[in-house]
Amino acid sequence: MAKKTSSDARKGLTAADMALQQREISISEFFTKNRHLLGFDNPKRALLTTVKEAVDNSLDACEEAGILPQIWVDIEERGREDRFAVHVRDNGPGILREQIPRIFGKLLYGSKFHRLKMSRGQQGIGISAAGMYGHLTTGKPVTIRSRTGPEQDAQYFQVIVNTKDNEPRIVRDRTIEWEFGQGTEVVIELEGTFQRGKWSVDEYLEQTATANPHVTIHYTAPDGKRTDFERVCDELPPEPKEIKPHPYGIELGILIKMLHETSSRKLQTFLQSDFCRVSRRASLEICERAGIYENARPKRVAQKEAETLLKALRETKLMNPPMDCICPIGEELIEAGMRKEHEAAFYSSVTRSPAVYRGIPFVIEAGVAYGGEIKEDTSAKLMRYANRVPLLYSGGGCVMTRAAIEANWRQYGLDQSNGNLPTGPVLMLVHIASPWVPFTSESKEAVAFYPEIEKEIILALQDCGRHLRRYLKRRRRKAEEKRKREYIEKYIPHIGEALQDILGFDDGERTRIITDLTEVLKNGHDG
Repeated sequence: MAKKTSSDARKGLTAADMALQQREISISEFFTKNRHLLGFDNPKRALLTTVKEAVDNSLDACEEAGILPQIWVDIEERGREDRFAVHVRDNGPGILREQIPRIFGKLLYGSKFHRLKMSRGQQGIGISAAGMYGHLTTGKPVTIRSRTGPEQDAQYFQVIVNTKDNEPRIVRDRTIEWEFGQGTEVVIELEGTFQRGKWSVDEYLEQTATANPHVTIHYTAPDGKRTDFERVCDELPPEPKEIKPHPYGIELGILIKMLHETSSRKLQTFLQSDFCRVSRRASLEICERAGIYENARPKRVAQKEAETLLKALRETKLMNPPMDCICPIGEELIEAGMRKEHEAAFYSSVTRSPAVYRGIPFVIEAGVAYGGEIKEDTSAKLMRYANRVPLLYSGGGCVMTRAAIEANWRQYGLDQSNGNLPTGPVLMLVHIASPWVPFTSESKEAVAFYPEIEKEIILALQDCGRHLRRYLKRRRRKAEEKRKREYIEKYIPHIGEALQDILGFDDGERTRIITDLTEVLKNGHDG
């Protein structure tokens, strides 16, 4: 008789049993279990991420409405040292009543994901994820007050993300009296850790003020200390324009989707209307290369034909995408922002010409500050930005850090060991502006490694480095001249005494000669 094995004794599930266990997972459920992906992996980072998401939303809203941003950030301790209420209020355009629950209570709801234009937010996750984290850790809903104008009613909502179906659950909804004529205020209560220094709310707001010199931020910390970051520029950045996808950045699946969803009736018209930089002449050339009739119905293009069409798109010479979808900070304002927040002896900034990765336009900007009150015997501080937003975490996995290391600062007069940032009183700023920044994760803390992006960052920093090298050479030359002058000045009295001994001058004559020689040395140096 055959011996029973353990696998025979164990009763397995049938396909029907397994089918009963399957169910749809909502995006909210997924991020509830994987909140580290959104920047809520520890209490310290959770507090910072909550402030960041609310401030970014306020800045985007104000700029799109043509309003110079003014933002109030208050962090209030709530009875326990690990529980805080984060209040962020702006002077923006406000939010329509029917939109408030979905913006704050539904993940992946927003207006920016499908647009190819520069903005801080992209995914429609940030502020609703912050509210979801707050509810998970404290059980409190997100509180929102908003008003679209002085003549309109102020709206008051308390909202929770229903993680089962990723829909907002409205806890409270009413019209209120509100002392502010326009704007939005969000209050999120959460478990967190407040700290000063590196990776803190203080650092984030300081860096935000540096890259956004047109904003005023009023910040009150849990200990009651108030800090005001005043604007140094009274002009809003130009409004970026939305563009259509560029053929060089399209993949096969996206092309097939566009073919099926287009309202164009002809393939040649589809290429012209649904892409940027495709003229009538170029569209006819693409159709000819692909061997597809230009009047063919886009919806009837088969997968094999779509593959040949994609190949033809990539082989046809087209202009780079338009750059009016990007709004760089600008060299002058980068320097003004750095001067406002960092006392240094030297500043340099550069805005590179636009470039392209995967058919998506981007601009790299860089700034360098040296000396002054910047710390001397530490590694250089690198401030990383994407669309004017500071990136404080995950520096080691960011293309900006690698490019800053590979810029080879030794050739510009700084000490640098292999694989590290230079040492000395140096502050570096790198900014990427793009309608779609290639972040490494949903937490938006590091930019992915694209060769085109890395090359532009290195070139921008090297441009600043050349200015720094000239400054350091001048400084060293002046220091050497001063050392020589002081050496000569030390011996002028001895020369006077020697001349007195040789020529028999009296003391008055000796004093006059010493004075004249000192004056000649001084005038010679000034000249």
